[in-house]
Amino acid sequence: MSAAEIYSEMQERIRSGSRAVMATIVKTKGSTPQQCGAKMVIFDDGSFLGTVGGGCVEADIYAEAKEVMRTGKGGFFNFNLAGDVEDDDGMVCGGNMDVLIEPWG
Repeated sequence: MSAAEIYSEMQERIRSGSRAVMATIVKTKGSTPQQCGAKMVIFDDGSFLGTVGGGCVEADIYAEAKEVMRTGKGGFFNFNLAGDVEDDDGMVCGGNMDVLIEPWG
């Protein structure tokens, strides 16, 4: 899903009364599942659009986004992918991602 499609869908749902939080990868270091600019929008009903990497890191970002929605306080968050739970499966990226998580609507 392109950034334009994400913004369009988010705008339409906000106009319908939904609240949303957008997570955007703003900096990466090392190996990460997504690059800068990747976006995920989480809505107040728990649904989401886009992806910031999948797996454990996406679940962590989703959890932070729900907290941002609850408090209304966005910010920059760092996610270290070096010691991910998926280590036993050999699926560790090993990098770091800085993600801007901000409330919308």
